[in-house]
Amino acid sequence: MDSDDLSQRQAEDRVQVARLLGREPRGRFDVVVRAAGGAPVVIRNAPLMEDGTPMPTRYWLVDRALHDAVSRLESTGGVRLAEAEIDPGELARAHARYAAERDEAIDERHEGPRPRGGVGGTRRGVKCLHAHLAWYLAGGDDPVGRWTAIQLGLDGPRPRSAGGSAQGAEP
Repeated sequence: MDSDDLSQRQAEDRVQVARLLGREPRGRFDVVVRAAGGAPVVIRNAPLMEDGTPMPTRYWLVDRALHDAVSRLESTGGVRLAEAEIDPGELARAHARYAAERDEAIDERHEGPRPRGGVGGTRRGVKCLHAHLAWYLAGGDDPVGRWTAIQLGLDGPRPRSAGGSAQGAEP
């Protein structure tokens, strides 16, 4: 893809993500998982917004149907169930992997505040099934994301991933 095509794709991604979020994105992001038709499913946010404010969530589920399905799962006690069924040590290691990946993306010269915690900004336990599923679909080794995918009947092949960055997206 040449630079003009890439710029066009980034502009289209920004418009689609803004529509899916219901507002203009406020930081840099890449679309890292797309549906078969090319629509954004998961975005990966830059760890810091343009003004240096830490981005609370690295991976964000923007697909409306998946987002709504996860919301329904959460509303029926999904967070408690996931936390009860996932080994705490395995979950702690997932939080550490997530934080390490995010921290690697921060310029070592950055002197301001930094994001903290693991998936969904928490250091332990489960805060948000959406964030876990987003990271899992993007290729993260996340036991809660895997559990969520199974609960939703997504335990087969993951949506295809695709790169390309665009401006925007604060969850």
